[in-house]
Amino acid sequence: MVALSRRTGSSFVLAAALVRTGLTALRATAPGGRERWERKNHAGRTVDLYAGPACAVAAAARVRPAAGFAVLAAGACGAYDDAVGAGDPRRGFRAHLSALRDGEVTGGAVKLSGISAAGLAAGAVLKERPLDKVLAGVVVAGAAHVVDLLDVRPGPAGASVLALGAPGLPRKGPGAEAAASAAMGAAAAVPLDDLAERTMLGDTGAHALGAALGVAVAAGNGRAGLAAHAVALVAAASCGEKVSEAARSLV
Repeated sequence: MVALSRRTGSSFVLAAALVRTGLTALRATAPGGRERWERKNHAGRTVDLYAGPACAVAAAARVRPAAGFAVLAAGACGAYDDAVGAGDPRRGFRAHLSALRDGEVTGGAVKLSGISAAGLAAGAVLKERPLDKVLAGVVVAGAAHVVDLLDVRPGPAGASVLALGAPGLPRKGPGAEAAASAAMGAAAAVPLDDLAERTMLGDTGAHALGAALGVAVAAGNGRAGLAAHAVALVAAASCGEKVSEAARSLV
């Protein structure tokens, strides 16, 4: 237990430190100009998006390479939507798939396809049997989408990563503990700035942290656990607006 605590603490602290370092560096340099990094939040206040890429890089750096690719890919898909999908109120699978059927390729549709592919790639590496690979991929992608659904006000997305990541800390699966502690450490580094409405995770950070959380779940569960998590995550994602509305009511 002592060894577990040391590994957990080290990964948590390093992830948090990487986020704070990334935030400081991005605020100092503002690549592409500060206006590119600014958005209006739900209250009409101007906030920056620096927390998103800082969290994505920190979480990816503290997990296994194959899983880190999925985390970065999820963050990159989120960054695309941050850039082109700002202001689109549609949330959840159903809304974006409906738009796609009507011939509109939304930022959400790009996220759905890209993150699903990244999740399946991670699942293929994390598990050995074909069905387990698919279930693990659904869990990674589903967790990324669900955490993003909660990112509608300052606080809920980061809090969900902290709350849902804790059960992964004692898991025995390879990489489960590291992924959980990395996701939690990154999420713990931004709440003061988030709640003060100086920054926000955006789709970049929410998707990346959710993917890291999904990696922890996938690595630490057998088939029964994977199936249960996959069903729950798909159900939550398919009711995206309801999940987001519940998050709004909490703050």
